[in-house]
This record gives sequence, structure tokens and C-alpha cells, in this order.
Amino acid sequence: MLLSVNTQDTRAVERRVVEAQQQLFPGRDSGIIPAQFAWVESIFLGRDAEFLPIDARYHDLEHTLQGTLALATLLHHRGLESVAPVLSAREFELAIMAILIHDTGYLKYRDDTAGTGAKYTFTHVQRSCDFAAVQLERRGYSATDISAVQNMIRCTGLGAAASRIPFASEAERVCGFALGTADLVGQMAATDYPDKLPILYAEFQEAADFSGGARDGVGFESAADLIAKTPGFWRNYVLPKLNGEFLGLHRHLEVERDGRRIHPYLEAIEANLRRLESRGSSGLAG
Repeated sequence: MLLSVNTQDTRAVERRVVEAQQQLFPGRDSGIIPAQFAWVESIFLGRDAEFLPIDARYHDLEHTLQGTLALATLLHHRGLESVAPVLSAREFELAIMAILIHDTGYLKYRDDTAGTGAKYTFTHVQRSCDFAAVQLERRGYSATDISAVQNMIRCTGLGAAASRIPFASEAERVCGFALGTADLVGQMAATDYPDKLPILYAEFQEAADFSGGARDGVGFESAADLIAKTPGFWRNYVLPKLNGEFLGLHRHLEVERDGRRIHPYLEAIEANLRRLESRGSSGLAG
């Protein structure tokens, strides 16, 4: 739970996003966001005839909701500050659609019964873009809107070069970088993030096994190794990426509290890193 919103509660996150939408765009159809949530939730829970329920244990529905909450908060605060370029209601809604489906690449089709969706870790970004191409067209999205959603999703690839993503506008670029920011800080600020790192490692390992033992993209020898390297990953890779390539958009997550500006997400992440550093190799025990 962060910012008093329970990310295990889909409706709670949905209400927060609708609140942001209505404050930024008064009079906008308030049913658009709930329809997006209902559709994506039904797919993740296995209520769609085409897909099995999500079975990746780290990249689950709550992971998506963590990123969605962070993105809605960031775009809400930024919108209230009237920072250029000012996003339209449609751009806001496309960004929410993109974060809701950014990890659909972990879903399996009904006839895909071997292993878990984690086996697609190395290809999940492209699979999510492919999902957007097919599923959003079925739902009546234009080719322009689908391309925008795909470009935003591409910002979540850790190895992606943001400068090479063919954004159609500066507003689309801002949405993409905000989404990439939210995906990273949303998960790393979660109170159970340190405890879920062994699960994340297991997903990497399954993907390596599925790829014939290839370890490209894993970078860790064990769960303990992942835990030990996570503080460095944040300070040497994630934070510089947030401040540089992603334009420091995370600053819009700051809030006023007791007469001073604080950054709840960064504070939560630093607390998690201190927990990991204090555990050392005993982190596997929780």
C-alpha cells in the first residue's frame, strides 16, 4: 500500500485514476477508465476465452496496478501544474491503457500449458505490443492510438533506447517516459518488494531455461546475487535513467506534507534498499 491506496484492490486503484481524470478533465466521460480496468482485469483473471489467468508470480495483476497508481499520480500532479506540453484527455486515457496492458506479454494462450508466463520474460515487451495491435484494434482503437500505446509500452523495456522510439509527438513522448518511470518506481516502492525478489529471480531463471539455458538478460547467478545487486541497480542504473532519459518526470510524484515537499516513492524505495543492505545474503529468509 502506498499513498493510502491498496494496490491489491483493483477498484481502489481505479477510483484513484478516475479521480485524477475528472480533476484534470472535468466533464469527461467517467466511464472510460472503469471500462479499461474491467477489460484488463477480466483478462488477467482468466475470464477471457483466449487467455489463461496470469500465472507469473512477480509480474501479476498487482504489479500492473502498482505502476498504474504511480502513473496516474504522476500525470495528475503534472497536469495540475500545467507543464508543457499539456496532455489531452485522450492522451491521459491512452497512457492508462498502455500501463494496464504493458505486461500482457506474460499472458499465455489457452493452449499454452507448459510452465508459467515468466518464460516470456525476455520477449514480453514485444508480446505486449503485439497484444495491443490485435486486441485494441478489436476494441475500435485507431491505428494512431494503437501506435501511441505501443510506443509507451516500449519505454518499459530495460534495454530499450528511448531515443529510438518513434514517438509521434512530444506529448506522446512524455506519456511514454512517465509510464517507464511509473513501472520502475511503482514496483520498487512496494513494501513487499524486498521479499518478492526471489520470485523475480525465479522468473528470470524460467526464462533462461525456456530460452535453452541462455542467460542473456538475467545477469544474476542466484536469488541472493539479485538481492545483493539490487541497491546498485537502483543507484547506478534506474535513478540515472529516471533523472536523465526519462526527464526527471518522477519529481511530479512529490507531495506537500507538514509544510515541506516529500517524495513518498523515493523514500519508500530507499527504505527498501536499506532493508536489503541490512539483510545481506540472509535476504532470502525475508
